[in-house]
Amino acid sequence: MADERRFSEGEVAGVRRSAPAALRNREPIAEVLGEWLPKSGLVLEIASGTGEHAVYFAERFPTLEWQPSDVHSDALASIEAWREAAALPNVRPPLAIDAASRDWPIDRADAVLCINMVHISPWPSALGLIGGAARLLPQGAPLILYGPWLKDDVATASTNVAFDADLKRRDPQWGLRRVEDFDAAARERGLELAETRPMPANNLMLLWRHS
Repeated sequence: MADERRFSEGEVAGVRRSAPAALRNREPIAEVLGEWLPKSGLVLEIASGTGEHAVYFAERFPTLEWQPSDVHSDALASIEAWREAAALPNVRPPLAIDAASRDWPIDRADAVLCINMVHISPWPSALGLIGGAARLLPQGAPLILYGPWLKDDVATASTNVAFDADLKRRDPQWGLRRVEDFDAAARERGLELAETRPMPANNLMLLWRHS
């Protein structure tokens, strides 16, 4: 299951893995994070995957402390290997977090970031992400998501239609989510959608703030 979830990753050295998408999207994501993240504090990244984003963003934003996490043991090993290789003082050891569970081994964060998870996990994981962010974030703090989405007032690109079909073929519980569905669940938990930002390759960055 873990290897299939990260079907586009490859080995770098030892247990370190690399995702081509992470290398392509990290700079555009970082540009938006520079606007949306607080100037200091702890950023909890849910579903950190290979760990490449964690070390890149930690280096890019040295006044922020970065807490990577994942549910898969091979991802946690890759994250730790990238962390050790980068030797940055503001990257914490990765935590094992199942987004769908209420039992997160962390009790606070100044921002929660999740990149490319909700479409390759069951819907309860998305709901768990919302619930966890609502528990951890103080008033006004951001929950930031990036990835391919469906949105009622935005025409769905043909590539995203094909991607959605491929995801559902791999696992019927996967697939592109509607922004409106996620937002409805977020609002029930006190998170307000503050901004939607179009991104390259028909992706979106979405910002919720804890009210």
